[in-house]
This record gives sequence, structure tokens and C-alpha cells, in this order.
Amino acid sequence: MLNEIMQEADERMQKSAAALVDNFKKIRTGRAHPSILDTVMVDYYGAAVPLSQVANISVEDARTLAIVPWEKPMVPEIEKAIMKSALGLNPATSGERIRVPMPALTQETRKGFIKQARGEAENAKVSVRNARRDANSQIKDLLKEKEISEDEDRKTQEKIQQLTNKHVAEVDALLEKKETDLMEI
Repeated sequence: MLNEIMQEADERMQKSAAALVDNFKKIRTGRAHPSILDTVMVDYYGAAVPLSQVANISVEDARTLAIVPWEKPMVPEIEKAIMKSALGLNPATSGERIRVPMPALTQETRKGFIKQARGEAENAKVSVRNARRDANSQIKDLLKEKEISEDEDRKTQEKIQQLTNKHVAEVDALLEKKETDLMEI
């Protein structure tokens, strides 16, 4: 039973780190990367679908993405979807190909993106700590019901704290990597 509680807490903590990675993809660096457009939803004959399902996205050069829709009528829809997204990108169309230049990051925008990344990382840490709190409360309930001893309670809580420390360190490492990416010119 204690192993199940620890395993569940570990899974929740891992999901927090995975969600952080997804959130970091939304924060653009100065370089072009197809994952920047993962959150863009396109109106495809009345249904909102991810951009990657209606077009091929590739990196043309270090600062430009190239999008080739699979159907020619989708070009204006894709342009509209990119402009509506909160990414601050302005696509340019030439025939059936859409080019999305990545604007250079100013020092001010870099600091804003770093602040946003730190906020996302703090949310991930809160989520990890919530998983710890929930696991500890489950253990306390078992102790109250006399299903485990105080020694088992203490040892399990120490293990859960070690898990928490490990996942918080992982979040910190992800944040540091993202800050490094953002500060590169």
C-alpha cells in the first residue's frame, strides 16, 4: 500500500515536469523550431485541429519556419490561425508556401520570456509539492487507522521528500536550460 502511494506521487511529479516541458515549448527563443507552432489550432472545415495535422512544418533556416499545407485552400486559414495565436508571429505567404520569420528577441522581450519561464517553473514546483502533500496525507490517514506503524510513516515520508527533492531539482534544471536558451543571441 505504501509503495502504491509513493508510485502515484512519483507519477504525478513526473507529469508536472512533462507539463513544464510542454509549457516551455510555447515560450519562443530566437531560433526557429517547429514545436513553437504545436499550440496553433487551425479551422479545418469547421473543426479546430492542430496545425501539424493540416500542413508540413519545417525549418527553412535558423530564423524561419516553412509551412506547406496539404490542401491549397488551407493557406489563408493557417495564416489566420498563426496571427491569432499569442506567439507574436507574422506569417508571409508566397503561393502555396507560408514562411514564418522569427523576430529577433530584444533584451526586454528576453527578460519577459525568462519571467514567464520562471512562473511556469514555479507552477510546476507547486504541483510537485501538492503531490507530496497528498501522499503525506494518505500516509497520515493510514497511521490514524493503525494500518502502519510510526516508523513506516516516518520512513515513507522521508522517501517521498527525496522524490520531491529529485523532481524539484529536475524542474530547476529545465528552467536553467530554458534561461540559457533565451539569453543566447
